[in-house]
Amino acid sequence: MTDAHRIAAIVPARDMEASTAFYARLGLELVGDWGDYRILSDGRGWHLHLTRTPHWPTRLEDNPLGLYVYVEDVDAAADRMGDLVLAPHRPELKPWGCYEFVVSDPVGTQVRVGRIVG
Repeated sequence: MTDAHRIAAIVPARDMEASTAFYARLGLELVGDWGDYRILSDGRGWHLHLTRTPHWPTRLEDNPLGLYVYVEDVDAAADRMGDLVLAPHRPELKPWGCYEFVVSDPVGTQVRVGRIVG
């Protein structure tokens, strides 16, 4: 895989500090900061761009955006997210074959974190 061939999501952020801190709990670090636009990376292939969007909806049910983050250790990721994990408040095996949990970022973006079981 080359660095030139990849996809990076651009996610709205009302509060850049809160969003940066949220994604840091998933293992992403700030690698570029231009005030209203930030780039985060885990150094292994994940890249996420944050863009200041002051009027973006803050409720999960109003936000059409969602991300799926694949990780090797789902339970460790859930531990890092702690009380942010939504019901049932722990990872579980889903009918579509993923062991996962769900969190909501500071602007209501649904973030599923999991791995394919099989």
